Amino acid sequence: MKKILLSLLFTLGILYAQEAPAKVVYDLTTKDLKNFELRILSAVVSNKAHYESTLRELDVSVVIHGGAYKFFLKDPAASKFKDDKALLSSYQTLGKRIQTLADTYEVEFLVCGVGLRKHGLEKNDVYDFVKVIPNASIGLIDKQNAGYAFIPIGD
Repeated sequence: MKKILLSLLFTLGILYAQEAPAKVVYDLTTKDLKNFELRILSAVVSNKAHYESTLRELDVSVVIHGGAYKFFLKDPAASKFKDDKALLSSYQTLGKRIQTLADTYEVEFLVCGVGLRKHGLEKNDVYDFVKVIPNASIGLIDKQNAGYAFIPIGD
């Protein structure tokens, strides 16, 4: 009887481990729009689809710092990024795509509070779904200690 119970518990443990979601934290520092579109906006959707096709979830967090703040501003024209023509011409579409990641794909966006202040920005300057954290290092440490795979997205 003991052997049967142990076998059952072992089998259930294996099944549970297979169903646990994959987890990834993107360390987003790029200021390059094309790199951001390719490695975050497109890649996250593609990666989510892959895991769904295997009946597994993918839990995605993005820690924002470095040059990436500008992609998450409600109005970049009212910021120090006001001369970035590529950003200004695409920020409304970009904002909708980022919002879709947050709403539809349940991507968590975390922005470094220290960097916000350094760039003369406040919480109300970024999209409402973006959570301000004390600093990027704390966000990355917390996510990696929670078992998230680390993927850097820099220039």
